[in-house]
This record gives sequence, structure tokens and C-alpha cells, in this order.
Amino acid sequence: MGRPPAGVTFVLGREAGVDAGPVGRLGAYRALDGSDGAPLYLDVDGPHAALVVGKRGYGKSYTLGVVAEFLARTPGVAPVIVDPMGVFAPMADAEDTDGPVPATVVAEPSVAPTALDPRSWCALLGLDPESGAGSLVWRAAQTGDRLPAMRQSIDDADAPTRDRRAAINHLSLAESWGVFDDEGLSAQDLAGHALTVVDVSGLDPAPMNAVVRGIGDVLYRMRVDETVERLPWLLVDEAHAFFDGVARAALERILTRGRAPGVSLVVATQRPSAIPPVAVSQSDILVAHRLTAQTDLDALARARPTYLTTALENQLPSVPGEVVVVDDATETVHTAQVRERQTPHGGDNPRVSDRSWADTLGAGR
Repeated sequence: MGRPPAGVTFVLGREAGVDAGPVGRLGAYRALDGSDGAPLYLDVDGPHAALVVGKRGYGKSYTLGVVAEFLARTPGVAPVIVDPMGVFAPMADAEDTDGPVPATVVAEPSVAPTALDPRSWCALLGLDPESGAGSLVWRAAQTGDRLPAMRQSIDDADAPTRDRRAAINHLSLAESWGVFDDEGLSAQDLAGHALTVVDVSGLDPAPMNAVVRGIGDVLYRMRVDETVERLPWLLVDEAHAFFDGVARAALERILTRGRAPGVSLVVATQRPSAIPPVAVSQSDILVAHRLTAQTDLDALARARPTYLTTALENQLPSVPGEVVVVDDATETVHTAQVRERQTPHGGDNPRVSDRSWADTLGAGR
């Protein structure tokens, strides 16, 4: 377990020091006596794939918010955070000693229908591509770039009425979600210097996945096509919900191919056992809060790097806010304390004993 000498700072994700390029302060190393040691920074100069894990209540989303804060203040970066729980929106209204955090909230996100390929359209709607309705949706997605055009393609198809009716009904369901728009979120919408908080908390799993699939494709494509100079960072909370749907293809593409065009991905999850092994093995930085489920511990153990000589489960912290960090760039493992957020964290659990509930306590006695 590594600890730097007193007064020395290190940067996760690179061997060079803090003067070699932009960094963000994640927290501090833990000293032997449990106090804060040297500052701990994260490299923001180059692309990274990072995984943040931890059981509920131990700071996983809080840590993701810390990363979002310093990305929002880093020139040359285009940070986007997917918010499935509605806990990051307060960042857009907050101020600290450095002034307002540059952040905007997309409360009603939408993506173009073309963000999904034909196979993904069938998967999104729960249709077997080989079925009558599924084959109609497949062909409609191939020929139509808008929902009305897809509907017209199905109407005009030489197919049994039953199949056409079923395909139209499924397409109407997708339309009712309100997440498909002819334009959708574009590179210009997502590539600004401010943090973009994409609030998908009001959506069901299928439309949430459609939105994240579209966003991932836009961020990756805008760098491959070199239409945007800023380097995008995509942060995804509760990532297991998206690796289990049509968003998986976009996330895995960034994980495996994002380094060359300069696209970074930070995924956070309570359940590392529920995400594909590639999400663990391709992460060059692992930030681990407390975990207790054996299946989750086993998932991390299967991707354990050779330089991790002690079982990770024996090193995990037991206190909220403390983490074990595995850094592949320097092949080191460290214990650390995540710094305090500069903006409000919307993930606290409400309690009956909170002052805001005081007026209602008497009625329930």
C-alpha cells in the first residue's frame, strides 16, 4: 500500500508530477495515523477510463461529483455527467469560494433516432429481429432517419396487418417517451466548457439507455471527426443500468477505443459484478469505496493487476469517504480520503428526524 513522503504530491493516471499538465484534486493520501497526508490529484491532461465502485451510502456518487467539479473548471475539457438519480442538478446553482461552478442542466434530454442502429432499435423495444414486427422495425430503422419516416416505412410494408400493427404500437411507445428528436443533443450542445448535467432521473430504463447511447456516440464521433477540439469526459452514475441495455455498445466503444481520439469515461456503480468484465479490465484507474457482497469482490478480483500483491478485499476501507485507489499508470495502490465537495450533494437520504419534517411528527404519534 503506497504512501508518498510528507509534502510530496502525486498524480493518478500519469508518472509525471503536477506541473506536467492539468490536474484535479481528488483528496489526500491517508497517513499511517489516519490523518490526511499529501494531496492526491487526478490527471486531466490525457484520456482515461476510470471505475468508481462502492456500496450504497459510502460515497460513490459523492466521489463522482468531486471529479465533475474539477473537470468543470479545467480549460480544454468538455465534461458531461449522466444523472439517473437526480443528485447532480444542484451543481448548476451552487457557488463556492471560486464563484459559480460552470454547469448547465439538460432536464429533458433527447437524441436523434439515428443514434440507434436497427439491431438496437429491436432490443430497445423488446422485439426479436426475426419476428414479423421486429423485421419491420429493423427495416424502418435502416431507411428512416425520423420517427414519422419509420412509421411510414412500416405502413407501406408488404406485411401482414397484425405485424404492421404490432410494429407501429411499439414505435408509438418509443415516441411516447419523448426522448427522440430529429436533431437531439448535438456536439455543440455537449462540447462546451461548462459541465453538462444530463438529468435522466424521470425516465424508465429503456429511454434512459437510448439517451446515453446517443450521447456516447456523439462524444466519440465528434472527436473521431475532429469537429471539436475539447476533450470530452463522460461520467455515468449507476453504470450497471446502462451496461445492461442498448447504451452498452457506446460505453464499451469508448472504453476500448476512446483513448486514440481522446474521449474519457468514468463509470460509477454499486454493483461491479453487474457490469461486463471489459469495464473493469479496461479501467486504468480504480477508485474503490467499501464493498461487502462477495460477487462484487470477486468481479474486481478477476481483473486484479499483477502488481496488486494483496487481495483487494483485504484493503477496502470501512468508513464513508475513504477509498483504495489502484493506478495502472504508476502500478501503485494507495489509500486516500476523498475531499469535501464544493457544491451541494443531492444524494443524502431524507430522515423523519430531520428538522424539515418536524411539523409532521406529532400527527404520526
